[in-house]
Amino acid sequence: MNRHAVTGAIDSETRCEHYHEENDRIAIKFYCCMAYFPCYLCHQTHGCGQKRVWPKEAFNQYALLCGGCGVELTINEYLNSHYSCPSCNAAFNPGCSLHAHLYFAR
Repeated sequence: MNRHAVTGAIDSETRCEHYHEENDRIAIKFYCCMAYFPCYLCHQTHGCGQKRVWPKEAFNQYALLCGGCGVELTINEYLNSHYSCPSCNAAFNPGCSLHAHLYFAR
C-alpha cells in the first residue's frame, strides 16, 4: 500500500478533512517542498508556506500518488489518466482538474 508519507491524510488512501469522498484518493507532491499532501488546503495548513507549481518541463517527474495502490505517477501520466489509476484502475476525482492550476503550470 502507500509507502510515502502524506501530510494531512486522514486515511490510508490519502483522503483528507477537505476532500474525503470515495474517489478522493490522490496525493500531490508539491514542487516547493517536495512533500506529499492530499490537497492545496492541507499544504497551506501543514506545508512550507510557499506556492510554487510544477513547471511544464518537469511533467515527466513523479509527483502524484495513488492512494489505492501506492504507485507514483508522473504528472503527464496523471493528466492523461482519464481519472483512474493506470496501475490499479481506482477512480480519481475528476473535480481535481478544477484545482490543476494550483499544482501545475499551464
